[in-house]
Amino acid sequence: MVTSRWTAAPAQAASPRRRGAVLERAILDAALDQLGTVGWNGLTMEGVAAGAQTGKAAVYRRWPSKEDLVADALKAALPRIEEVPDLGSVREDLLLLCRQARDAMFSRPGYAVRSVVHECNPAQAERFHTVIFDGIVEPTLKLLREVIMRGIARNEVRSDAANGYVFDAVPAMMMYRSKMCGSEWSDRDLEEMVDQLMVPLLRPSGG
Repeated sequence: MVTSRWTAAPAQAASPRRRGAVLERAILDAALDQLGTVGWNGLTMEGVAAGAQTGKAAVYRRWPSKEDLVADALKAALPRIEEVPDLGSVREDLLLLCRQARDAMFSRPGYAVRSVVHECNPAQAERFHTVIFDGIVEPTLKLLREVIMRGIARNEVRSDAANGYVFDAVPAMMMYRSKMCGSEWSDRDLEEMVDQLMVPLLRPSGG
């Protein structure tokens, strides 16, 4: 009996073909990864397709442009800060809220947002204004407003502090220092900002 020297290769298990929500999630995740590694300017639909291990046509079929794709990726991934801290004092509430905001800023979606904000031209940035405002800015301002209003009720905060300039102070400072100074906002940095900026700003006269 002659034994053949050729041996059939074992059958390879075919990888399951992803469809629908599973494939869309993979594409959105790949877009976030691209924003975090190569930034807005380096992101391409081809690169996203490769990262999601799918064809370019599958990406374009769902999102005709990278602006559309990135907008949906941000909507799906933006971290939610929904609970108002209540630790018994405005200082401690602000510190916890700032830590939550810092952690969101330096999460994968946070890096993606900053890539879009820092690299897009004005026309492109306008495409993401609603996404970022509704997903990040307005929820953060709402929580700050509640913390400050509760402080007013406890007589920890001056009664005229509930205004847009005060509400904007923390997010504006954190974004400015992050962008212009490269600050990653350690716990000590946050404590200094609250103690040197926010507490004196909010303190009642004579307090």
